[in-house]
Amino acid sequence: MDRVRKVAILVDGGFFLKRLKRWPKIDRENPQEVAKAIRGLCKRHVQKLIGEKASERDSRWLDHVYRLFYYDAEPFSGVPHHPFKNRQINYGVTPEAQFRRNLFNEVRKLRKFALRLGSVKQDGYWSPYDHHMKGLLKIWSHREYLLSVLEDPSRHDSMRSEAAINALRVWGALSEDDLQLPLRQKGVDMRIGLDIATMTLKRQVDTIILVTGDSDFIPAAKLARREGVEFILDPLWQSVEDGLLEHVDGITSGFLEPAMADNRP
Repeated sequence: MDRVRKVAILVDGGFFLKRLKRWPKIDRENPQEVAKAIRGLCKRHVQKLIGEKASERDSRWLDHVYRLFYYDAEPFSGVPHHPFKNRQINYGVTPEAQFRRNLFNEVRKLRKFALRLGSVKQDGYWSPYDHHMKGLLKIWSHREYLLSVLEDPSRHDSMRSEAAINALRVWGALSEDDLQLPLRQKGVDMRIGLDIATMTLKRQVDTIILVTGDSDFIPAAKLARREGVEFILDPLWQSVEDGLLEHVDGITSGFLEPAMADNRP
């Protein structure tokens, strides 16, 4: 009789959705299509492990699955005041929040899937997006000159003034949509680590596949391997740190490489 494996696949949802943009044939705006893509990713991983072709008509891949986990955070529902728009922004009704909730409902419908949700908290005040910061900070190097000219206009230097004015123009070009509210996920990584440890120590699985590119899970991977669990990483074709490579049993992906792929489920 063929061996029946006990496989758990853990998908870091935030990471998965960011990487999904590399496969444009999968409709990132459609919750049903994204849920099918998540399931398709898991199915292909298990098929690889059991030596089954992707085209197998009567696939029994789910027989080898202990559980499939999808981790994410509940959408932020705060209503902060936007300093440029001078009005409150209700994050709970944004298209992204609605998409996430609809996606979670689709994942809940999938057989053998478990949804693990953390939360999102505001982690600071509004600030320009990172790609604006280099230009915006240039004004800092002109601060002493500008103060000196304001105190004594006779210190005006045409070349230095032109450079300072160009730096100020960057600030003037900043639009109301160029600000971001710092948000941070809470409890997602903790849930992933706890599930890895629990399944390992209770001998519930013999193989764990983690879909992420985050090196924070090295301690959990080390624990699983020490206890005899095969630990496989799927970084969705993203490069990973050497420290993470050292503590996994293999790297593979359930999707074809983006440049080659038609990964529609």
